[in-house]
Amino acid sequence: MAFKLPNEVAMDIVQAGVKKAALPVNKTLVLGFLAGAYIALGGLLAVRVGGAVPNEVWGSLQKLIFAGVFPVGLMMVIIAGAELATGNFMTQPLALLERKIGIEGVFKNWVLVYLGNFIGSIFVAFFLAYMTGLTLEPVKTGDVVAKMPWAAFIVNLANAKTALNWWEAFWRGVGCNWLVALAVWMAFSANDIAGKIFAIWWPIMAFVAVGFEHSVANMFFIPLGIFVGNNPAYVAFTHTAQGIATQAPALKATWETFFVNNLIPVTLGNIVGAGLFVGMVYWYVYLKVEK
Repeated sequence: MAFKLPNEVAMDIVQAGVKKAALPVNKTLVLGFLAGAYIALGGLLAVRVGGAVPNEVWGSLQKLIFAGVFPVGLMMVIIAGAELATGNFMTQPLALLERKIGIEGVFKNWVLVYLGNFIGSIFVAFFLAYMTGLTLEPVKTGDVVAKMPWAAFIVNLANAKTALNWWEAFWRGVGCNWLVALAVWMAFSANDIAGKIFAIWWPIMAFVAVGFEHSVANMFFIPLGIFVGNNPAYVAFTHTAQGIATQAPALKATWETFFVNNLIPVTLGNIVGAGLFVGMVYWYVYLKVEK
């Protein structure tokens, strides 16, 4: 067959969970760093492509453009090889339920991969998105800065994400990682690269376009918004007539609201979305032995 059946996928994911739990600490951190960087690069692409599209003109098509290119990050994670916490929130519980690994194998992997993801995401946000000036590029009319579309977009995005209440962030995290884990599951079912790309693209595009929350992606988006929003050139622009006219927002997000209002509840939601609605459900359906 051109693809694997769901029960075959379930068994493959259990074996993947065993291998992930057996990875040494140094390799787990490096692969976690790579996954965080890959997801961040997909986020940077989405910002550059969709950030300058005026929402008041294009409406929801702006979200579709943004969402349409973001999946490249997970494609690189799955095909090139890396360790992404949100995917492992599904693989490790399956291996645990099959009694192939212990609870220490779950949490060791989750903690190390999550840490690696955070470092990789912050690295891309600061060095490749902020220090390069790609998100601070102005659009000029003569010698006058007419607007700073990418800066305004990412600051507005960081503000919106940190303004969610705890339960909004949590349930958006659940919805997000239900789809992300399904993307990983479907990628396991494909036997060739083209099939994996198509399997990944649709669920990832869907969660981004809907507006769900992904903890690792937010490790890129919100810190980048904080970096850009505190940049003196952007702060000065927000107080000009052009800044006011183009609705360049002042930064409201902080490191505290990043962690408390977004990252913590979204991460917990991601664990539930992948671990419960994909990992545990499919273990029960395909692997649990009935007495």
